[in-house]
Amino acid sequence: MSAPESGASTTGLRVTPLTEGRAAQWDAFVMAAEGGTFFHRAGWQSIFRDVFRLEPHFLLAERDGAIVGVLPLAHQKSLLFGNAMIAAPFCVEGGTLAADSEARAALDAAAIALMQSRGASSLEFRSRNATREGWAVRKDLYATFSRPLSESDEENLKAIPRKQRAVVRKTLQGGLTSEIDRDAGRLFRVYSESVRNLGTPVFPRKYFEALLKVFGEDCDIVTILDAGAPVSSVMNFYFRDTVLPYYGGGTTAARRSGANDFLYWETMRRAALRGYRRFDFGRSKAGTGAFAFKKNWGFEPEWLEYEFYLKPGTAMPEKNPNNPKFALLIDIWKKLPLPVANFIGPFLVRSLG
Repeated sequence: MSAPESGASTTGLRVTPLTEGRAAQWDAFVMAAEGGTFFHRAGWQSIFRDVFRLEPHFLLAERDGAIVGVLPLAHQKSLLFGNAMIAAPFCVEGGTLAADSEARAALDAAAIALMQSRGASSLEFRSRNATREGWAVRKDLYATFSRPLSESDEENLKAIPRKQRAVVRKTLQGGLTSEIDRDAGRLFRVYSESVRNLGTPVFPRKYFEALLKVFGEDCDIVTILDAGAPVSSVMNFYFRDTVLPYYGGGTTAARRSGANDFLYWETMRRAALRGYRRFDFGRSKAGTGAFAFKKNWGFEPEWLEYEFYLKPGTAMPEKNPNNPKFALLIDIWKKLPLPVANFIGPFLVRSLG
């Protein structure tokens, strides 16, 4: 399939790279566009480049000077997982966001051209619904979970299934407290222990610091304290009317006290108080504890349909940790001392998003 180079024009439409001076215009388009998400925002460009040392290719389609489409693309290359163009790594969603079919087709074509020019084996769009003919689709690995939020705490409690609601009510009677953080330190300490225990490499602390800096008030951290000690913490993203708790974890002590349940209740309560009216529990892999945890809260899975344009003879990339071939590595990682895991993890995780 042939594709125009970036900058090519048809009927007044052209595709160009995002420049710093147009970031606000890009974000305004994302905020207004149907299907726009937090993960389409321009701020991810600097995060991919500066934190993960990836090669971002944020493309915009414009007509008569107005943005009519965006694509937050990045080139991710590793010995373990291959050479791929992804929209967008480390994100739930991505792919082309366009005002019309011509803009969408132009951005898709430009992405394929970039894939071919960089020698990548695959182009991945993290779509909610697959629509592209002839592209491979993975639709049984990840699901997202969301539902409306009420302004009433009691109504939000009643929306939780009875058994889980009893767990939450019990935590409300304990001595746990919550705080809003603007410092990533406590989140990193809690989160790094949590993901090490799951056998997963941790992100560098500077990633969380960059998210707070780049997205400002649209990103915060809720931390749960037990007798003054942080035991559970989550970083949240805010977009339109939705709160999305994205990077969360708890210590071993959190499981004993119910702090993880209290954490998500407090995130829900605080967001509702601020006027947010949808709670997006984020993406989880099928067959994981996180998937079951969200269902216990009464959230139903909505399967994501990720689309792949593949180089001929190439199979879809395989990054699923449930794959048996990764089992030994995961078991070894779980046994690493935390300082060792925190040192090695950031060198590996840039290839996993």
